[in-house]
Amino acid sequence: MAGERVLVVDDSNEVRDIIANLILEPAGYRVLTANNGADGFRLLMESRPDLLILDEQMPGMTGIQVLRAMRDQNIQIPVIFMTAFGSEDLAVQAFRLGVRDYVIKPFEPQEMARAIERALMEIRLRRERDQLVAQLEEANRRLQQQIQELNTLYSIGRSVTSRLDLEVVLTRVVEAAVFLTRAEEGLLLLLDPKTGELILRAAKNVDEKHAREFRIPVQDSLAGRVFQSGEPLLITDGQPKVVTGYLVHSLIYAPLRTPERGIFGLLGVMNREKPRSFTPHDVRLLCALADYAAIALENACLYDETEEERQKLEAVLQATEELILILDPEMRILLCNPAATATLRFSPEVIGKKALEVISHNTLQDMLWKASRAPKSYHAEVWIPGGRTYSAQLTPVKGVGYVLMMHDITQVKELDRIKAEFLATVSHDLRSPLAAIRGYVDLLEKVGPLTEQQQDFLGKIRRSIAHITTLVGDLLELGRIEASTDMEMEPFHLESIIDAVVDGYRQIAAEKGLSLRWELTPLPLIRGNPHRLRRVMENLLSNAVKYNREGGWIAISAEYRDGYIVVRVADSGIGIPPEDLPHVFDRFYRVQRPETEDIEGTGLGLSIVKSIVEKHGGRVWVESRPGEGTTFTFLLPAMEQQ
Repeated sequence: MAGERVLVVDDSNEVRDIIANLILEPAGYRVLTANNGADGFRLLMESRPDLLILDEQMPGMTGIQVLRAMRDQNIQIPVIFMTAFGSEDLAVQAFRLGVRDYVIKPFEPQEMARAIERALMEIRLRRERDQLVAQLEEANRRLQQQIQELNTLYSIGRSVTSRLDLEVVLTRVVEAAVFLTRAEEGLLLLLDPKTGELILRAAKNVDEKHAREFRIPVQDSLAGRVFQSGEPLLITDGQPKVVTGYLVHSLIYAPLRTPERGIFGLLGVMNREKPRSFTPHDVRLLCALADYAAIALENACLYDETEEERQKLEAVLQATEELILILDPEMRILLCNPAATATLRFSPEVIGKKALEVISHNTLQDMLWKASRAPKSYHAEVWIPGGRTYSAQLTPVKGVGYVLMMHDITQVKELDRIKAEFLATVSHDLRSPLAAIRGYVDLLEKVGPLTEQQQDFLGKIRRSIAHITTLVGDLLELGRIEASTDMEMEPFHLESIIDAVVDGYRQIAAEKGLSLRWELTPLPLIRGNPHRLRRVMENLLSNAVKYNREGGWIAISAEYRDGYIVVRVADSGIGIPPEDLPHVFDRFYRVQRPETEDIEGTGLGLSIVKSIVEKHGGRVWVESRPGEGTTFTFLLPAMEQQ
């Protein structure tokens, strides 16, 4: 709470400025100041601040003298006493004279701020108590007045708020307003946001001709007063007044409002023929009915909007080819589109039944069973009798339950099969000629002596054949990975794979003068393909060796973190330029630098790494600085620990 007035009395300009500018004003307090005790006491008597911050040593009148004068005048204001030459006797005097707190100069702004908060706490609590007592007394008084009104309104309000048809609600509200206030006429006006006018939406005893022309501008009208003030309007002095185009003896306008929309209309009653005046009791009754009406109108509008959206959603679900089921938190079926009904062979009475009772497919039952025990997203491929394959995704939706969507991937699976067959054919058609070429090259040396130049040519041919063979192998492997073939998954410990690969590279690293750092630590199980993940480690370690310097190091680490296994392969090699980092996982991309010209490679190793990791539901990235080394990091989801 801020806004209290604080009087600061001190003969030091610096102290006054610090307290006012650094502590009080930034916190929202209103500040009064005086530079001596006499002026301070005079200002205290005139303004009666909420808090006094008082120095001891001042000309004319000391702090203790001010406190004594306050006691003599019975001034009950919290005081924070400041002194640079404090003593036990002075502190005792100050506290006996009613000081709330005692601060020794020099002080920290935070210390003074805390003292101010402590000193004001009691007065704030007392003020809040008085306010609460006053509010409670007023609430009790109003409650007694409203008990009778609520009993009268109860039956009418229940009838109105239970209706969802907008036109029926509007008519019932106006009829109830006329009945409760015994008025001659009643009307309900709603605001048109486009024109800023109030339009008549329902009326009782208003002639039809006048009703058709009934439009009131909010600006410069009696209705506008209600919109501006938010309070009901009562006109009743016995003298007829011109309102909305004709004379009335008395009139009440009550606002229609909700917390979300504010004031959006008016409920009115009037007497035109009889000079009967409305009373404040009539105003209260109409306001209560207006509150009922606002809620009823909001409910009716929300119902209409919801119904419209439901119809749109139903139209979308009816037309979509995907299978869609919406389930409540107890796995009861709330909605099932025609595609799901036909494919899963549901009966027309499936709505409201437990999904596990009507779905017979084992894979779908397994997904539903898991979700009922651990609410999270689940994905699986589902084969439906008849030769169709679907990708099923079960997702929890807050406030609804679950959504099960199934997308037909039969054609995609067929393409995967064709791709796999193509890869097998390519593998045979490419590898066989390469093997024949290699065989004839080896036979050349046996048919007769070769010159030194011929020997050199044969060596280049062998290296080219080896390069092409490796390239074909990498391409075929990348194709198989992306086609999801040869990717049987099983639970295993990744650290055992890493340990085996590291052992296989120790001799290779030692021959280049590299130190290899790796410490085997137990990790949770993962579900994956050991052969493929071994290839990931081999490719990363191969790069770390090839692009390293003699005498450098390679460090491998693996740890469990937040549901994932995180593996890092770092080296002290030549590094990767920043402009090349976004492309290192692209197919056939190789960094073009003088240091890499003699390093052999196909440019597919990191593409294979990325494909394998992503097929396992993980991701991989690289960090590097030229001349300082490179770190490849990949993470894989760990299996749930029981």
